[in-house]
Amino acid sequence: MNWIYGIHSVQTVLKSAPERVKELFVHRSRQDDRLKKIHNLAEQHGVTLQWVPSKWLDAKVDGRHQGVVAHCVEGRSLDESFLYELVENAVAAPFFLMLDGVTDPHNLGACLRSAEGAGVDAVIVPKDNSVGVTAVVRKVACGAAEVVPLVVVTNLSRTLQRMKDLGVWVVGTTGDASTPIYDMKLRDPLVLVMGSEESGLRQLTRKHCDFLAKIPMRGSISSLNISVAAGVSLFEVVRQRMG
Repeated sequence: MNWIYGIHSVQTVLKSAPERVKELFVHRSRQDDRLKKIHNLAEQHGVTLQWVPSKWLDAKVDGRHQGVVAHCVEGRSLDESFLYELVENAVAAPFFLMLDGVTDPHNLGACLRSAEGAGVDAVIVPKDNSVGVTAVVRKVACGAAEVVPLVVVTNLSRTLQRMKDLGVWVVGTTGDASTPIYDMKLRDPLVLVMGSEESGLRQLTRKHCDFLAKIPMRGSISSLNISVAAGVSLFEVVRQRMG
């Protein structure tokens, strides 16, 4: 069981997977329209709602709950076979984001939010050296953590090789690449791979990339925060595919 909190996150899980929500707790003084929508969703899906004082909510979660907290069962865990099925059954060119070593929950949450907005089919992270989906990740993701499939794999390199065998191109982002991401052709089946903010792509992951791309920087700072870089790169893919 875990706690999901914040208006966007709770509303999303009530819409997308109401069977996961076992109990809903709402600050007794909140009667605004945003909370009424959550109340209506809970009623619609037969979820028990309890009105509680703010101090009760504060004690349950470590973050800004906005007056609403849901007690939920864990979502379905996904492994790499889910990815391969997506590729094999895809009607349009599949699009994946792989994060190699993102350990900050705020960064992962922001990446999930951008990935959802860009229409990514799944986000891939390693079993080790990754933060996983925590309450903070869910809150920062504003509901995206309940919608975007997050696939945890044991070995990123092996997963990339299998994806390549299925016809998916792998583009890694790194500051020392010679080609700007805007000059890459990104309409084909694609895994966009991004490394950690501290050390970038690991060497073994880098070796499995078909191409390397960079985000051109005009200022004196040499790199962007991983979540910002992910947003820039993801929406370049969107731009090209819409064009």
